[in-house]
Amino acid sequence: MRMKIIISFVVLFISTGLFFACKKSSTENPTTSATVTALTCSSAVISSAAVANTVYSGTATVPYTGGNGASYSAGSGISSTGVTGLTATLAAGTLSSATGNITYNVTGTPTSSGTASFAITFGGQSCSFSVTVGTATTDCSSVTGVEKVVCLANAFLATLSTTQQAQVVQTLSLSNAKLWSNLPCGLSCRDGIAFSSLSATQLAAALAVIQAATGTTTDDGYDEFYKINETDSLLGVVSSSSGYSKGQYVICFLGTPSTTGKWMLQFGGHHYAGNITYNAGATISITPSHQGVEPKSWTTAGGAVITPLASEQSVMANMLASFTSAELSSAKISGTFSDVTMVPGSTTNTFPTTKQGIQVSTLSTAAQAKVLAAMVPWINDLDATSAAAFTTIYTNELANTYVCYASNTSGTSGNASSFFTTNTDYVRIDGPSVWIEFICQTGVVYPSQIHYHSVFRDHSRDYIGL
Repeated sequence: MRMKIIISFVVLFISTGLFFACKKSSTENPTTSATVTALTCSSAVISSAAVANTVYSGTATVPYTGGNGASYSAGSGISSTGVTGLTATLAAGTLSSATGNITYNVTGTPTSSGTASFAITFGGQSCSFSVTVGTATTDCSSVTGVEKVVCLANAFLATLSTTQQAQVVQTLSLSNAKLWSNLPCGLSCRDGIAFSSLSATQLAAALAVIQAATGTTTDDGYDEFYKINETDSLLGVVSSSSGYSKGQYVICFLGTPSTTGKWMLQFGGHHYAGNITYNAGATISITPSHQGVEPKSWTTAGGAVITPLASEQSVMANMLASFTSAELSSAKISGTFSDVTMVPGSTTNTFPTTKQGIQVSTLSTAAQAKVLAAMVPWINDLDATSAAAFTTIYTNELANTYVCYASNTSGTSGNASSFFTTNTDYVRIDGPSVWIEFICQTGVVYPSQIHYHSVFRDHSRDYIGL
């Protein structure tokens, strides 16, 4: 009787289909692998464009044909090539039995602008799709002063790869701040990134930073920087030396550009060095600064006459010419100078403890005005707001400022053209704060001509706080 019951139960189990519920699970008997007959990466739809150096999250939808209806699990991350920094990961799904789409989640931070490519393999087929990475479009036109410099500095950084950013942003330290030179030595004697390594877009962004920091006065500020930079290219052609090139100029940020913290903007190359320090959204130091030029005058192919330091030579000559013969005698010092004493690139030179020459307070009112006017071309290498602030400082200290000059054996009172015509002709303005030197030297590439060197320093504010 017991045997009949068991047999009856088995028959019932089979007849109701409950027997098939006891077969092995799908994990033990996996489904058929997903396959497609074609992937069409060229028709992939990207959810949104990416922006260089900005966190991105989007999707890429890739069409397929000939799906076999199988399910598939999420894939492993595929790193981008070309523009790096992005990863594409296949999302899980189920194929149709004909046409459809598979989806990749694309995430990460692209390191530069350009094209990020992904080589994918799915369902027995392979192809590549790409994501366009653009440049951040930061509008800095609505801000001014230091805020604009910071805005443009960050916009410039957004155009760079991670590697390039590491070259531009260096540690704010005294040793880095002192790394500036008047020599054609490129990055071997400077921090930062060379203009020659930047794309056209990146270079334009870098120059925009410099232009905002240096102002728009004709023959001073950015105009002077641009002309000296172009003159270096002329030297490169004439001398066949790669050291003389506008591409050898650099830009560097010591510290992170911000309107709350402290940082320094460095830029320049042979015959130009700019060092401007900002703190809490204000310009606190505009020195050390160096400008030189060789040849002192030249004409472009288009007929434009380039004289980058003509105004500097003119104001110094006019200042000395405004002195009486007796005042010139008091101002003149012995010795011969071969270069400025506060030499660019030196980490050991110090300001003299004793001031030389004639004290400005002893000069006529007209001559005192000429001394202040002689400082202006250097001060005007900064934006208007900063220039005005430092002009006030140096004006208040004018009475205790001294002027001295050397050589200039033909220099005479009332005759500006008699000053700064010969090698070693030299002048110095030395105040409680301001220090400016200007000298004539025999040319290096043009040895039959003189060329100019100058340096602008500040007793109290060079490398301020470092």
